[in-house]
Amino acid sequence: MNQKLINRRDLLKGGATVAIASMLPSWAWASSENGRLRTAHVGLGGMGKADLKAISSHEKVDVVALCDVDSKMLEPLKKEFPKAKLYSDYRVMMKEMADGIDAVVVSTPDHTHAPASMMAMDYDKPVYCQKPLTHHVSEARAMNKKAAEKNLVTQMGIQVHSFYDYKLATLLIQSGIIGKVKEVRAWSPKNWGTDDPKPQGSDPVPENLDWNLWLGTAADRPYKEGLYHPGNWRKVLDFGCGTLGDMGVHIFDTPYNALELDVPKTIKNKCRKPTGFGFPEENTVTYQFPGTKYTTDKFKWVWYDGVNAPKKSKKLKLPNNEELPDQGAMFIGEEGNLLLPHFMQLPKHIVKGKYQELDLTELKKSGKIGEVFRDYEVEGKRHYHQFVDACLGKDECSAPFSYASRLTETILLGVIAGRFPNKTLHWDSALARFEEDEANQYLDGSYRAF
Repeated sequence: MNQKLINRRDLLKGGATVAIASMLPSWAWASSENGRLRTAHVGLGGMGKADLKAISSHEKVDVVALCDVDSKMLEPLKKEFPKAKLYSDYRVMMKEMADGIDAVVVSTPDHTHAPASMMAMDYDKPVYCQKPLTHHVSEARAMNKKAAEKNLVTQMGIQVHSFYDYKLATLLIQSGIIGKVKEVRAWSPKNWGTDDPKPQGSDPVPENLDWNLWLGTAADRPYKEGLYHPGNWRKVLDFGCGTLGDMGVHIFDTPYNALELDVPKTIKNKCRKPTGFGFPEENTVTYQFPGTKYTTDKFKWVWYDGVNAPKKSKKLKLPNNEELPDQGAMFIGEEGNLLLPHFMQLPKHIVKGKYQELDLTELKKSGKIGEVFRDYEVEGKRHYHQFVDACLGKDECSAPFSYASRLTETILLGVIAGRFPNKTLHWDSALARFEEDEANQYLDGSYRAF
């Protein structure tokens, strides 16, 4: 196995991928001559299968290629998609089928999001990429730049962005229902962390798994049964982004979008000392953002995750001593609060400790609010079908990489802060650097040649 390390910045600039890409003219959307969209899917595990099902449910989609490093993921799909070509290596797939693919869906573990997506965009293909958009801040900026330069349709897989409940919360906040927002508190009890040390020894690699391809650009390491693949990679620094990078993206999305936030000025993560292997099991991350027209000047954001999240607070107290939803966000405003449970629940308006009935009269008059969709199947497909329709020139994506890259950068800055427990990090967005130089090493990394 070739252990040569490739500088990540050089690769993301296109040096490595462009060399093998056939550079076709770029376009704002892509479709076959018959008005249909030929899609290729990279990663077919749990979320990958869901992405495949939703994308392929569009009447104008033809699935022409399926790629996964684990043959067990591919086998069950042969009967359902008999015309699709099967691959284990996305690089081979894109090279061989460059002229036969119109759009690429990337549903791999986080560390492969950018390498696969960047290659697809080098081939001038629109990309639907699962959240978080990337594993590193530098990758998020590079993907945004590439998509803009090529004028490609892009969408991050943050399906709730297109759900009614979340769009309603955005409209309510922007209508001034609770005045300017002073603070957001968001939480998830999920625990994509571990205090276990790096495992020793190795186990035989299953015949169905290409371990080298699964590692991809990540540093080489022995295979260990029950770890990394297929389900625990989110806990590990080299492959995932912890609970913050998983559920945080979903739960941050609506407040971030509604308040029109940019990236934060300061970040502080209260958590255990780093182990160098896994993410902390409990995090309390405090962000300070520049104010916007929807926030006060000293707006802050607090995120909690882990089994004890969120910590008790007067600011999170609900009327009638009700329990908080397991996951969600609270907008704390000058004139009241708005609770947004996650997910499929309407936001709740709270003033002086009492629930207020949502008055949607003005929003309905303005035409900004349409029919209430409560069917999950309809809601769940909307975000995907929006991408397909955008590729066919009939719609626009609501979570393109221009938006997704900023949201992902914000999330990843909190992940990096976990390397420096209880220390405030200062972020210079213009320079894309921390004032604390020791933190800058985690913005980027090296790609292994594989």
